[in-house]
Amino acid sequence: MEMAEIETGTLLWEPPADVRATSRLGRFLDRVESSLAIDLPDYDAAWAWSVDDLPSFWSAVVDEFDVRFHDPAATVIADARMPGARWFPGATLNYAEHLLRSTGDTPAIIGRSQTRDDVTITWDELRDQVARVAAGLRGLGVKRGDRVAAYAPNIPETLVAFLATAALGAVWSSCAPEFGVKSVVDRIRQIEPTVLIAVDGYRYGTKPIDRTDELAQIRAELPTLTATVLIPYLDVEAAADRVPDIVTWGELTAEAADLTFAAVPFDHPLYVLYSSGTTGLPKAIVHGHGGILVEHLKMLALHHDLGDGDRFFWFTTTGWMMWNYLVSALSVGATVVTFDGDPGHPDLSTLWRMAAELEITIFGVGAPFLLNCRREELTPGQEFDLSRIRQVGSTGAPLPPEGFAWVYDAVGSDLQVVSASGGTDVCTAFVAASPFHPVRAGEIACRCLGAKVEAYDPQGNPVIGERGELVITAPMPSMPVGFWNDPDGAAYRAAYFEEFPGVWRHGDWLEITPEGACIITGRSDATLNRGGVRMGTSEFYSVVESVPGVVDSLVVHHEDPDGGPGELVLFVVLDDGQQLDDDLRVTLARAIRTELSPRHVPDTVHTIPSVPRTISGKKMEVPVKRLLDGEPADEVVNPGAMANPDSLDAFIDLADGN
Repeated sequence: MEMAEIETGTLLWEPPADVRATSRLGRFLDRVESSLAIDLPDYDAAWAWSVDDLPSFWSAVVDEFDVRFHDPAATVIADARMPGARWFPGATLNYAEHLLRSTGDTPAIIGRSQTRDDVTITWDELRDQVARVAAGLRGLGVKRGDRVAAYAPNIPETLVAFLATAALGAVWSSCAPEFGVKSVVDRIRQIEPTVLIAVDGYRYGTKPIDRTDELAQIRAELPTLTATVLIPYLDVEAAADRVPDIVTWGELTAEAADLTFAAVPFDHPLYVLYSSGTTGLPKAIVHGHGGILVEHLKMLALHHDLGDGDRFFWFTTTGWMMWNYLVSALSVGATVVTFDGDPGHPDLSTLWRMAAELEITIFGVGAPFLLNCRREELTPGQEFDLSRIRQVGSTGAPLPPEGFAWVYDAVGSDLQVVSASGGTDVCTAFVAASPFHPVRAGEIACRCLGAKVEAYDPQGNPVIGERGELVITAPMPSMPVGFWNDPDGAAYRAAYFEEFPGVWRHGDWLEITPEGACIITGRSDATLNRGGVRMGTSEFYSVVESVPGVVDSLVVHHEDPDGGPGELVLFVVLDDGQQLDDDLRVTLARAIRTELSPRHVPDTVHTIPSVPRTISGKKMEVPVKRLLDGEPADEVVNPGAMANPDSLDAFIDLADGN
């Protein structure tokens, strides 16, 4: 299937004319106009109000979604300086209470897995299961502030355990079972968990992967554990016999109980997420009940237009913040669809087939998945009934224009592509889409409400129409409560606030167009700066990977300390049967010269078996660069935090001169 090239900014979809009347965002703005006697005629006006008058905006969000405070707040924001802004001081609430407000016999969770048959849990069943698990955890001695860790996949039991933990006022943290032992221990040992919830293994495609040995090693490295709860998943009959000294999931949930919720402060820790951990010990990022709740209500209801009757899916593991984001869809009454397994088994149509069968309305994946579907020339919209999908979400990496175009060519023309970017640090997107915005190829439609995102030049001045550092210049409620074991906040300040005092520097390159759209072009610490021409890696990959025969790529720039152009090294993964011959080298050079710049033609090109990626799918340019600069592999990267640790072998050999 030949697809014509498409330019950034090409219009692909427009919202319906009556979107103001039919969307949750439109109705919200109408009520705000009426109650506050202000004029919000369009999204630009709404965004400006939301970031310039934080108290009014977030108070309106709280009112719109009936956030239940057990104790009222003294004010909306006590101190708007960053770091250290204090939201809704004095207020108490519980995140889990808001996710369990729905009742009835319609599905709350639908769990699909390659390890077992589908599992459907109704709202009433979910409330009952959460109450049972909360009572079981309480019986194991878990109390408010204790940590409950999970070594478990994206299945309904994990979600139930998380909500039960939150209901108790305890603190949750999860790692996917594909994480290596060291990666898991590096993360959760920091928070000294009381209880560990784990599976015995899982299936990836048709391959059974037993994790009982890894589980034993993890338990041995966690001296604070008082109990381990085992979810028999891979081997339901024998799992409990193979793992000693455990409480089974059945035992934990044996007793019915009343559903109760601990009233905790707005900034009480809800869960701990972790930075990628590809270099050094992962940062343990603490998020609070209230900040996550109000931020996710805003995003899911106002930006995704999500609500009752929707079925929300995002392909994620429990080790990525998109799992936490997915779970929050319960707060707006939507059904959450979980998936555990290999999205490429038996082929790349697996998730699309599931979307048709389960009537998913919002279908979210990582940008690399969409590009792989395009490369495989899939046409899921012709093969399956995907008419219920009204949004296709993309995150994890910038989606190039051809990725947008493929969705409209191959999935459906009457849907909205939602390209979004944010991060673990804020557990949300701060640039995304809205019901009001058209879709233009290669662009993220808007800055999100309540997120004062700007692009800064090196002097700290905001710029429009040119690339700058992505910064956030006003606080957001879901910014971290702090880092674990960082009592004076020094590590937290160093992570975000050293470059521009009082301003959050995120570490991405961002261009804000004159129309207000956003274009992210890669990490600012992986910039390709050749002779003063700075380029983000994502635009480089877009060109290289459009060359026939190139499947994937990674680029590294070695700077010249004397100010010269340095050395630009390109690594490519090629199609079966494709050789890196002179013809391909010439084709690559011509494409880069004409579509990017002559200065960015690589000095050398190498073939590799695969591109090193984090478990969440991000390319690892900086660790590879450090490795090639001669730093020891064990100091540069933690293989347990990678999706494909063997991919490093080629770079280690190259660094060693082999």
